[in-house]
Amino acid sequence: QVQLVESGGGLVEAGGSLRLSCATSGRAFSPYAMGWFRQAPGKEREFVGFISYSANTTLYANSVKGRFTISRDNAKNTVYLQMNSLKPEDTAVYYCAATRSYSTDKSDYNYWGQGTQVTVSS
Repeated sequence: QVQLVESGGGLVEAGGSLRLSCATSGRAFSPYAMGWFRQAPGKEREFVGFISYSANTTLYANSVKGRFTISRDNAKNTVYLQMNSLKPEDTAVYYCAATRSYSTDKSDYNYWGQGTQVTVSS
């Protein structure tokens, strides 16, 4: 079992930045690839970013590419999502998730955090 806890969400003005953290516990963190997803009210949960367990590979949704950066510190069992140049359309609940797959599909993720709210005002 892997437990995931997100933090760092909040209210920010358009153009601002936030850094989300996802702390993990339970089974060894390092064999898992990690993903960030988000869900806005009335919408499906969508992929945001992926990082392999070695951090050699990162993937991003087109909507966030060039603005968001995903990273991880395996010594701290933590994954991060640095979000810059935030837009009102980035408003959503953000979730981190763990997978043994190389995937952007939420159905391939085995463990999920409870989510953290990000609100971007215009």
